[in-house]
Amino acid sequence: MSKAFYLLCALFSTIFMRYYADSLPICAPSDCGNEVSIKYPFWKRSGTAVGEVCGYPDFGLECSKKGYPILQLKTDTYYVTDINYVNHSITLVDIDVMNDPCPRAQNNVSIGNISLSFSNLDMNITFYFNCSSQPSVVDAVPIKCLINGQGKKSYVFEVGTDIGGRTWTNSCDAEVMVAVKHDQIESGDLINGFGAAMNKGFVLDWNRAVDCAECELSDGYCAYNGTARQTLCICKDGRIVAKSCKKGKRRKWILVVIVAAAVVGLFALAMALLFYKRRKKTSYGMSYTQPRSLSSDPSSWKDTEKGSQYFGAHLFTYTELEEATNFFDPSRELGDGGFGTVYYGQLPDGRCIAVKRLYENNYRRVEQFMNEIEILTRLRHKNLVSLFGCTSRHSRELLLVYEYIANGTVADHLHGNRAKAGTLPWHIRMNIAMETATALAYLHDSEIIHRDVKTNNILLDSNFVVKVADFGLSRLFPNNVTHVSTVPQGTPGYVDPEYHECYQLTVKSDVYSFGVVLVELISSLPAVDITRHRHEINLSTMAINKIQNQALHELVDKNLGFDSDLKVRKMINAVAELAFQCLQSSKDMRPSMQEVVDTLKDIQSDGEYKGQSHAEVMDISSTADDAVLLKDDPPPPSPASTVGSKSTTPNASG
Repeated sequence: MSKAFYLLCALFSTIFMRYYADSLPICAPSDCGNEVSIKYPFWKRSGTAVGEVCGYPDFGLECSKKGYPILQLKTDTYYVTDINYVNHSITLVDIDVMNDPCPRAQNNVSIGNISLSFSNLDMNITFYFNCSSQPSVVDAVPIKCLINGQGKKSYVFEVGTDIGGRTWTNSCDAEVMVAVKHDQIESGDLINGFGAAMNKGFVLDWNRAVDCAECELSDGYCAYNGTARQTLCICKDGRIVAKSCKKGKRRKWILVVIVAAAVVGLFALAMALLFYKRRKKTSYGMSYTQPRSLSSDPSSWKDTEKGSQYFGAHLFTYTELEEATNFFDPSRELGDGGFGTVYYGQLPDGRCIAVKRLYENNYRRVEQFMNEIEILTRLRHKNLVSLFGCTSRHSRELLLVYEYIANGTVADHLHGNRAKAGTLPWHIRMNIAMETATALAYLHDSEIIHRDVKTNNILLDSNFVVKVADFGLSRLFPNNVTHVSTVPQGTPGYVDPEYHECYQLTVKSDVYSFGVVLVELISSLPAVDITRHRHEINLSTMAINKIQNQALHELVDKNLGFDSDLKVRKMINAVAELAFQCLQSSKDMRPSMQEVVDTLKDIQSDGEYKGQSHAEVMDISSTADDAVLLKDDPPPPSPASTVGSKSTTPNASG
């Protein structure tokens, strides 16, 4: 009996270890000889052709002779000096500059189309190499160690986190923008600090790969077969399936279960016989073991697609929308932002539509797609854009279908391609402010924070009626909580500085962003412009300085009649005071959106601002513990959340 028992155990062990050995060991951690651990979703390249690997296809790391892992991005090669598996971040140092006493970046930092994004720990610096004259940017400083034989100089310029249009100068041979970590540049001392900062590298956050989402949501490990160019899924029970551990082919697992059941049955019978022989009893009790669940479903998503509805929104097929937009004809592009490109289209029933085609380079887009649908289907307001429908989240592409708003955005009319002197008079701007505030107050009353309030997201119909749009970053915010802790997201120039510093999102974060919108309506200037003086790159900083120094007239658009129309002057002064309140660095000193609406109504009716003046706010701020408003130096600029985004910051979903 003892021999039979060991044979059965050996058979049982062999069967199970065979299937585990086929898959799970390739997910085991590795390294290149230093302290950087390489584990899922990263994997170590062997230098040969890529067979079957456990991890994201583009996250393969090679080992250098110095013992550092190496990652190849779109335009350059980088040492990996740290991987933080808790924060999902990776620190990179350009191979060409590491330990160089006078670093010179050869190429712009470009990530390419992989599941990585710049971190809010990063900032940008720009180099101008071999210049025959001073570059036409503010605060560019010469680099002493990079003067060439012809007397040409090289310069470095701090772009910060605001990615605006940079001024190119023909007097220089090359311009290169790279990323470094904020905390490595001490007090803005670029000339002495840029080399050390570049040697410390920059940080990228990794996002869930779209092709791996279904696998990871089923508690599996994403894998890739380079020979077949196929994404696979390794399950914790040993199976290797096509996409999901819940949906994959189960023939291997069924075989294992059948054999295991037979082994367990034989083992139970053998033990029963042994028990009978030893005890010589005429009866024996039968025992059984209650099986435990080997895995649980970690997915928090419910299957919300039923028939032709998705969260109550109509489901379009990809083909329908492809035909409606003339196969996404580039000439039909309406706009291009951080989340996707918007195209004009027309449905067979004659309805004109705007189709947002989301970028699908990471899993966060799927979450934003679902988030926007869920929020817009539960809201009804005349100043919110209407959602007509969407494609399935399992579709070839993620597409959102809105009503077409024909008159562009407020940004277009203030400082974009529709901006013309006198075409947006003060009374229309006042209506825009009122209707936008009303829409935001409605959102807050519906327990929703927009989180990306900006003039690019305020659409105008042919009668200049406001339609607030783009809810990809919006968050549900129950009225019984004070804040939601989340990674800061938003657009440079509009982000609430307290949210950025404390990671606490509140309804007052929208109020701050709306304050920037009010200043744009007064000035016709963009929220961020790096061609302005460094203390005025952010419009919010400029506005606070002008109001504090009694120089509002220097900020106001000259075409609004500020100097010639007493009533307009009175209203602009009042709106500026309201904007000043909204832009307070402490959220507790900002009004609620409903208070903003009430104030705008008062201003519209009699032109008077009935809240506290900026002088009174300054008096309060000098005594309040939680209110900081500097009298001499400007407050810190509104921070950006990332480096290299188009308009809206992609980061980890809050």
